Amino acid sequence: MKRLTPILTLILSFLFLPLLHAQNVLTERNIFDLQQVVEAKISPDAKHIAYTVTVPRPFSDPPGGDYRELHLYDVQSGTDRTFISGKKLMHHLGWTGDSRMILFVANLPELTGAQLYGIPVDGGEAQALTGSPTGIAGYTLRPDGGAVAYLAKEAADPAKARLRGMGFNAEVFEEETEDQNVYIRTLPNGVPKRMTEGVSVFAIEWSPDGKYIAAAVAPANTVDNSIMFKRIHLLDPATGTLTKLVDNPGKLGEMSWSPDSRRLAFISAVATWDSREGSIFVAEVPTSKAFDELRNYSKGFAGTVSGIAWRDSQTLLFTADEGVDVTLRQQRLDDAESSILIKGGELAISEFTGAGSLIALAGSTPQHPAELYTFDGSAIEQRTNLNPSLENVRLARQERFVYKADDGLEIMSILVYPLDYEPGKKYPLIVDVHGGPESCYINGWITRYANWGQVAAARGYFVFMPNYRASTGRGVEYTKMGLGDLAGKEFTDVLDGIDALADKGLIDKARVGIGGGSYGGYFSGWAATRHSKRFAASVVFVGVSNQISKRNTTDIPWEDYYVHWGLWTHDDFEKVYDRSPVKWAEGSTTPTLILHGTEDPRVHPSQSLELYRSLKMHGKAPVRLIWYPGEAHGNRKNPARLDFIMRTMDWFDFYLKGDGKGMPPADIDYEIK
Repeated sequence: MKRLTPILTLILSFLFLPLLHAQNVLTERNIFDLQQVVEAKISPDAKHIAYTVTVPRPFSDPPGGDYRELHLYDVQSGTDRTFISGKKLMHHLGWTGDSRMILFVANLPELTGAQLYGIPVDGGEAQALTGSPTGIAGYTLRPDGGAVAYLAKEAADPAKARLRGMGFNAEVFEEETEDQNVYIRTLPNGVPKRMTEGVSVFAIEWSPDGKYIAAAVAPANTVDNSIMFKRIHLLDPATGTLTKLVDNPGKLGEMSWSPDSRRLAFISAVATWDSREGSIFVAEVPTSKAFDELRNYSKGFAGTVSGIAWRDSQTLLFTADEGVDVTLRQQRLDDAESSILIKGGELAISEFTGAGSLIALAGSTPQHPAELYTFDGSAIEQRTNLNPSLENVRLARQERFVYKADDGLEIMSILVYPLDYEPGKKYPLIVDVHGGPESCYINGWITRYANWGQVAAARGYFVFMPNYRASTGRGVEYTKMGLGDLAGKEFTDVLDGIDALADKGLIDKARVGIGGGSYGGYFSGWAATRHSKRFAASVVFVGVSNQISKRNTTDIPWEDYYVHWGLWTHDDFEKVYDRSPVKWAEGSTTPTLILHGTEDPRVHPSQSLELYRSLKMHGKAPVRLIWYPGEAHGNRKNPARLDFIMRTMDWFDFYLKGDGKGMPPADIDYEIK
């Protein structure tokens, strides 16, 4: 793999000296010094790659997430330029068709809200291409570069804004949400024209011939609509006519035009109950067949498609989660099966774009957070090395671990060993459960604020990350195995994995902790109550505790019904309550740490309060509840993220390594200067 020059590596290593001062291991603090590539977009002429890099936000700055810089990589010379740096956040990268200008969305001081900007490759200032008073949520450029279509809400009514300023700020729940519309603006200075009305649009893609805009359209601008009820339409940019192309069922993912504009490929669920948009379909334009007459190019595929693009008008490229790996595949429209270009285990690809024979990739490995790579059809080349000081950090062994569930089903997982593992010695275990459940763990870089990974390994833990049934990455039927059986066989898959590790003599079954967020938080609450005897500590993050009240307070009630339960609470009240941790809280002996953002619309904060009260009143073990003011379904700001990983590691250390008497201190020494 290609490396940076020694001089540049030396300069970058000075920028990340904090890592070298951490006794050569990863800690809860120094993971916040790491950088990674987020987006990577290759220019149409394949000469340059625009990419974004996360930049750590100092804790002395106002609270927030990491900043993000814009970089440009010259493919021919191998040189790299930082195009836009500083305390900014660039995202949604793109290119003009002539490869002369990089496109990006940012919230810059000269305009209100997130706007589309273009910056010339040859240098110069960024130019605003939109000026929506409410900011934009997406965009697509007309192929000739003469116009831009973008997504935005209508500006607030001035009379209502005046009243709100006077204190008349009562909110009419779910009735005041403005639709998200398509606007078209002729460049450089045209007046934006609104193209849609009475619906909400969540994604747009202009056809290469400029004739149509493919649009993902839903009845209203709510989370449930954006997840479950987007349908593919064609928008005529000349007349504003909106016509349904495909009545796709359930969840809808990426859409991509063929170069000849005759076809639209898209990632979709196969049916309303399908928990993940993970299969490829191709529709003819402008007159498509009924959805059930379209070919499912992923039928029988034991994986989940995550990204698509066209190589030519007869060939698709796509990435897929397969087990705990990611592959890059090629599918000819007339071929029965796809062929592998990058096999699993080489690179955990998070994004790709292609131009000609060259593909740009953002991806990670177990040893490195995401970097920029290229693939020319035969070899993968690493083009960046953002964290050179990691070469001086000792990392634990990380591997794919496969075991059998009690019914014989093969379960795949990731296993991280204690850093200084000694064969024959038994270690404490942390089970890290993913959310969804329609997601999966990939065997790349797995250490983040909410995933303990190498931080826990450096403290002497095994970390077990199972892709239990109902996870993605194993095909549609595997994800369907959890439908209507929440915390049933999918949870016993977790228990079977713990038993498999114990049978190998790796772990001490008396020192097993569990933690996770969202559905992983639900599992952790279930472990602390229904299966309390199996767990010595639990960390419940934004987790469900009472399925009855959760279903009536979440912002995704239809998704919950269609892809998780398949029934309403009144259809089987006892079953829904039976799968609720609060029912089983009495007599719990598992010390439980509960953490939740106060503004969570997905799993209402009251879910954590219910679990806390139930365990406090009826359990027999310590319980603590932590609120994160202003945070939602997961922590966005770095101070709350640091608090989370420090507090949870302290909890595990106290109960899995110490005598477990009492509780760890409530105050945290963040060591922030």
